[in-house]
Amino acid sequence: MTDMTQAVAARHASGLNSLGFAKSPAETRVVAAMSGGVDSSVVAALLKSQGYDVVGITLQLYDHGAAIQKKGACCAGQDIHDARNVADRIAIPHYVLDYESRFREQVMEDFADTYLAGSTPIPCIRCNQTVKFSDLLATAKDLGADCLATGHYIQRVPGPAGPELHRAVDASRDQSYFLFATTREQLDFLRFPLGGLPKATVRELAEGFELAVADKPDSQDICFVPSGSYADVVKKIRPGSGRGGDIVHMDGRVLGHHDGVIHYTVGQRRGLGIATGEPLYVVKIDAPGRRVIVGPKEALATHALILDELNWLGEGDLDTACRAERSVLARVRSTRPPVTARLGFVEGQPAVHFDPPEAGVAKGQACVLYDPGNASRVLGGGFIAATFGLADEIQTR
Repeated sequence: MTDMTQAVAARHASGLNSLGFAKSPAETRVVAAMSGGVDSSVVAALLKSQGYDVVGITLQLYDHGAAIQKKGACCAGQDIHDARNVADRIAIPHYVLDYESRFREQVMEDFADTYLAGSTPIPCIRCNQTVKFSDLLATAKDLGADCLATGHYIQRVPGPAGPELHRAVDASRDQSYFLFATTREQLDFLRFPLGGLPKATVRELAEGFELAVADKPDSQDICFVPSGSYADVVKKIRPGSGRGGDIVHMDGRVLGHHDGVIHYTVGQRRGLGIATGEPLYVVKIDAPGRRVIVGPKEALATHALILDELNWLGEGDLDTACRAERSVLARVRSTRPPVTARLGFVEGQPAVHFDPPEAGVAKGQACVLYDPGNASRVLGGGFIAATFGLADEIQTR
């Protein structure tokens, strides 16, 4: 190891046990989720260097033969090979678990059905919520592990009522938007060793540990969409799903024809296939009527949204927070900063109210909530089930 690698490893190992257990690292079994990328590889190597009893697990999630041809796609056959090589390099046991059927049922089919319903899914959240933090976590417990460690850039911070979820120190790598569904019970068992480190340091650690993946590019694509075409995947999973319909202006004019609502998402401007002399955006998708509704940019304004599957990590219970109309910071896209909002109810369901309105909010995406008093802390979040704005008001007349 280099001097820097030794220094970082020592800093993380300060105290009896860097993972918070009242026993020595040698007596602490850690299952490290190893995707084959640099982040999860550094987690395994770092914990091994600190003397933990580390077991590496890699998940085979789908038919890797297709994805291995796509550079930059995660979870591919090359990734399993890379994870195995890292495990050999740091001398830890390594297992590959076949989770293909679970992944198809819980992630891929949900992805297809969400698009067919006129919403925009986030499969990485579903994967974390189900396959990784539910199924894999249970497997880790079956192996006698004290915790499950992952390479996610997020922090688990001790709080007065138990561990809290906080944004990563490196804002450019923060993955809190994709991990809002982590429950209190799961948070008790999870550890995120990279949450306090910048990405550049993680790369340097990989080099210090002499890992072959030190220069491996980060994955950018959804792992089961090697072609880059979401619609092609949806049609493969749900044959016959590409039924066409009309592109309709908010004022009722039929402007053109489309080849399936699965090709569109709210906020989209490019690729509409219509020419009207004015910039138009997808403002609503009417999946049952097979209509893509377009309008001006101002029609994208959303005043409120209803949340489904809301996971609450703040103080007290969710119902009390909504009744008190608690102030929050709300984030509706992973690429956007959180904005001021408040919790409440709409039609008797938990909702987020914006003032001023937020633009281009799509059903199926996530709305993640942060604490205005400590913008690092994740209060929870949910999936956007309905939105309320100009487009909705006009269409319901």
